[in-house]
Amino acid sequence: MKRTIVGIGEILWDMLPAGKQLGGAPMNFAYHAKQLGGEAYMVSAIGNDKLGAEILKKLKEVSLNKKFVQIKREFPTGTVDVKIDEHGKPEYVIHENVAWDFIEWNDEIAALTEKTDAVCFGSLAQRSEVSRTTILKFIKNVGEKCIKLFDINLRQNFYSKEIIEKSLAYASILKLNDEELPVVAQMFGFSGDEKKIISDIIQKFNLELVALTRGANGSLLVSKNEFSEMPGKKVEIVDTVGAGDSFSAAVVCGLLEEKSLDEINKTANELAAKVCTQKGGTGSSFRPGTSCRREASVE
Repeated sequence: MKRTIVGIGEILWDMLPAGKQLGGAPMNFAYHAKQLGGEAYMVSAIGNDKLGAEILKKLKEVSLNKKFVQIKREFPTGTVDVKIDEHGKPEYVIHENVAWDFIEWNDEIAALTEKTDAVCFGSLAQRSEVSRTTILKFIKNVGEKCIKLFDINLRQNFYSKEIIEKSLAYASILKLNDEELPVVAQMFGFSGDEKKIISDIIQKFNLELVALTRGANGSLLVSKNEFSEMPGKKVEIVDTVGAGDSFSAAVVCGLLEEKSLDEINKTANELAAKVCTQKGGTGSSFRPGTSCRREASVE
């Protein structure tokens, strides 16, 4: 039986130099959770336009259920202009007042919370009061054992201390990168090295795990009682779009399978490195050695 894994928030087209790619951090997460064997769903909204129709077509192609993707006639489908620098690092221009800013709570979404084993949410889609209300209500309504991963995903000026603090209060896992960690540290008055700051974050917000990605320098997974550090994998980078989201998906699937932190970290690094060799966040069908099933299959 597959685990039910949900990405809630922005779904959009990343307008990359090489062409558009389905994206949005929770969308990338759901895509890779599906690739890893989970029963993945995306909760979001699109416009009643050509780009929205293309998203529905793309979701069908990658076998992601469209049931929880709302169609908004009064707002356009979200797009992000993406520039890639010489190191493969993206710069984003995220357009406002788009469909995913207006995800509305309904009975179908409420029913989904009852069977959700893990959910990923971020700060970006909370820039709108409508979507923020729906996202936090979803997180509040999932079961006690549900993994609630907050991918902080700081973009432009679309976040605040209030949003970050409330999200961390609801989350069980924080995922962030080495550029976001100092911002969080300054925001809450933490100081010291990475491990000290992470320890303080865990204690303040009673988190079960913090996942820190550090690009070429690898990653850290830190729980209240365990610690795992993995070096980065050397690959030829096309772009890094979606690499962190794939890392989050692998972490969630590994936790659902009750893997050790080292096993989870290794698998997540492998997947994120592979995604860096592809264009965009949903261009890879790489399946590392983990799954999101309740019982591991024998092959």
